[in-house]
Amino acid sequence: MSTLSPLVPFLGSILVSVILLKQEQSEKPEQQKKRTMTRNAVSMTKEAVMKLRRKYFSKSVSISYANSGPLMIVQGRGSHLIDENGVAYLDTRNNVAHCGHSHPRVVKAVQDQVAQLNTNTRYLHPNVATLGQRLSNLFPDPLEIVFFVNSGSEANDLALRLARACTGSKNTIVVDGSYHGHTMTVLEVSPYKYEQGGEFDLQPPKMGLKFQSPGRHIWKVPAPDIYRGPHRDIRTAGREYAKTVEEACHFYQKECGEKVGAFLLEGGMSTPGAILSPPGYLAHSVKAVRDAGGVFIADEVQSGFGRFGTSFWAFQHQHPGHEEEVVVPDIVTMGKPFGNGMPLAAVVTTRAVAEAFETNAHIEYFNTFGGNPVCAAAGLAVLDTIEAEKLQQKAVQVGGYLQDKFMALQQHLEIIGDVRGSGFFIGVELVRDRTTLEAATEETSYICSVLKEKYKILTSIDGIFENVLMIKPPMVFSKADADYFVESFEGAVGDMKAAGDVRSMEKTPT
Repeated sequence: MSTLSPLVPFLGSILVSVILLKQEQSEKPEQQKKRTMTRNAVSMTKEAVMKLRRKYFSKSVSISYANSGPLMIVQGRGSHLIDENGVAYLDTRNNVAHCGHSHPRVVKAVQDQVAQLNTNTRYLHPNVATLGQRLSNLFPDPLEIVFFVNSGSEANDLALRLARACTGSKNTIVVDGSYHGHTMTVLEVSPYKYEQGGEFDLQPPKMGLKFQSPGRHIWKVPAPDIYRGPHRDIRTAGREYAKTVEEACHFYQKECGEKVGAFLLEGGMSTPGAILSPPGYLAHSVKAVRDAGGVFIADEVQSGFGRFGTSFWAFQHQHPGHEEEVVVPDIVTMGKPFGNGMPLAAVVTTRAVAEAFETNAHIEYFNTFGGNPVCAAAGLAVLDTIEAEKLQQKAVQVGGYLQDKFMALQQHLEIIGDVRGSGFFIGVELVRDRTTLEAATEETSYICSVLKEKYKILTSIDGIFENVLMIKPPMVFSKADADYFVESFEGAVGDMKAAGDVRSMEKTPT
């Protein structure tokens, strides 16, 4: 490692502080007054904040790094988050701040609009109509109708309503380990969550089901994982994994005499551990679903808006050397990055699906805040920034550079089992043995804690064995950020080896 590496967090904090100081010096007196008021509002100590949380919050409300010192973050700039002591942390995980934390264009758009008007969505407003047009134009035909909501959870909830109104069926095929939100409806289709606790009365394998499920209407298929799954040849894996979707369709059609309602799939499967659909998987799976009367819902909450680099939406992704016709979904959902931190999400669908909803749902659709003027202003600013700063191209260049750096590191670090992904959607899977693929679960938590404590880097853990570093940074992430991240990861692995056996390490909640 470079001898400068221990100084980088310190130097990074100084650099961010200088940037903040210059911004403050250029502010007008009234802006400086507002900033002083903000500082006073966050002048509480971390201990005082934790005391309030313990008293007034449920223990079920999670917090990152709960077992290794939670952070109190009071500012953000670009690819860094800053705590109450002015320490800057490199953010490799926050795919909410898509254009970077506190991006000036987004901040100004929100400030200008909230100073004029923010109200419910009962009224006409140019921001909302313009955003609908611009969003619709980002999709291939026949996707064109837009519904605005507040979050990815709401988007997926509405998508399932649309699917059921269109098909008359609530039978839903989902991928093992997937997560689609926190409402009761989408928790039902999120194995990542419903298998963790007792909120659902999981039915044992019966009536044709081979797994526990919240009900017969939920069919779970394995993630199309070509690293540790049963099918690992990229040339044939897609077709083989699609057979599990075909099996589900056969069950509902032939054994139950029912239609399939929907096949709900993340464009980039995040919680399963950065799994990308292998060539042929979507084509064969979606054909089976549509033949069984169902629709295809693409969940782009984690992976949309250019994060994949090679495509604006993950469902359009092509594996190099295995190009195929893009499968266009019937319904697409999006959320997290759309407002760069403002609560903005959407569902985009075909006119046929929208008209079926209008005819069969027998209820108006109204969302009090979904696509309000202020959030719409943020969404427009995000789309402007992606285009003006060429963030999709940056995902190709810097994301590809980062992936190459980890692949090079893989050559001499045995713990790196696999490096996969596209653009700024990358998974680094850590294993104890490259032959058996035994998951390095505790080691992954240890490394994440060290990265936070020593190197001031924030990371995320996913995968069914909780051994995959999920890398989804703000899209302004630079090559210098990538260099420091990879160098620090190597240092953290060295620190882990020096510490000895870390298998008693409890999971680091990220």
